[in-house]
Amino acid sequence: MTNRRRRMTGVVTRAKTMKTVTVVIHRSYRHPLYGKVVRKSQTYQVHDELGCHPGDQVRIVESRPISKMKRWAVETILRQASEALVVAGKVEVQETVATEAEG
Repeated sequence: MTNRRRRMTGVVTRAKTMKTVTVVIHRSYRHPLYGKVVRKSQTYQVHDELGCHPGDQVRIVESRPISKMKRWAVETILRQASEALVVAGKVEVQETVATEAEG
């Protein structure tokens, strides 16, 4: 009973507003002509009913337009960030290290 809505996995970078989080999606692909690995990232404003924190890895799903900027909603929290990293503000440092290790 799967629907056709798009789903993506990303990391929460900001959770200061009520029921809204900012999620960054990192994407890498090989250039078709030159063969170089191209890395791109895009941020999305996502509706959050689950109470995500910065550093959480989440799956987002397409939804109806909720506001001017929000067209996505948090479906599940895949992995929660450790409290030490969230308190210390080192969430963004961990993200960049993780993306370099993937590519």
